[in-house]
Formats: sequence, C-alpha cells, structure tokens
Amino acid sequence: MRSLRPGDTFIVLDLDRAFRSSVDAMLTAADLRNRNVAFRILSLQVDTTTPEGELFYTLLAAFAQFERRIISRRTREGLAAARKRGAKLGRPRMLDEAQVLAAYLAVESGEPTQAVATAFGVARSTLERAFHQHGLNYPVTRKKKENCYE
Repeated sequence: MRSLRPGDTFIVLDLDRAFRSSVDAMLTAADLRNRNVAFRILSLQVDTTTPEGELFYTLLAAFAQFERRIISRRTREGLAAARKRGAKLGRPRMLDEAQVLAAYLAVESGEPTQAVATAFGVARSTLERAFHQHGLNYPVTRKKKENCYE
C-alpha cells in the first residue's frame, strides 16, 4: 500500500477479506482518499468518492466486522462442544505410541536418528518431537555397542 501513488487504484476482491475491523477499513479508505488513490471493491459497485458511497462503505465495513465476529464465536463454541464430547482436535499424529517406542529403542541402540526417522517415513524433527511428547529422554544416552572386531 505504501507504494501507491496519486492516480493509482487500490483494488480488493471482497471487503470482509481485506480488513480486520471496520475501524481498519475506515482508516484505510481515509488514507487512500487523502493520497488521491482510488479504492475499488470488486464484489461491490461502490463509489467511495461520493458521500453516499462513503456511507454505504461504512455500513458494509461494520457488517463485515460483525460477520467475522459471529463466525469466530461460532467456531469457538463448536470447538468447545467438540472437546466436551471428547473429540480429538488437530492434525492426527504421524506415529502411534508403539511406533514411537520402537523408534526410540532403535535410536537408543545406536541407530542414527535420521535413519530411524526415514525408516518410519517421518522427518527427524517429527521423531524428536514424538520422543518429547511421550516423555522419552532425547537426545538419548546410547547404549555402547560391543566391539565387533574382538
């Protein structure tokens, strides 16, 4: 927005996606007007250079903010209800507990962490995070392998 010059046009697809609040929308519109930058909303036919268009824009910005807040509230309520029902939220774990323990034993016995992670089809950081989430000490204190050349 800082690169806009007088005579340029600032275009947004939809009002409710362009600004965080009605105040932000109003301040941006005023800033653009003061800099002689045209402002266009593709989803609406609103001329923000007229008093009527400015009023309509103000009302639309207020309704867009209201809609965002209603959606946010419904989302929070829905997540709370799901938690209350015992639903597990978020992305599923890449490794189950048995896999994490098997991987940990492999690393503990001397296998390189990267090789173990690759064998389980995950990134090394994912494997390390799983160790921590399961309360496993990582980096592990590796068991010494017996010298094979005796």
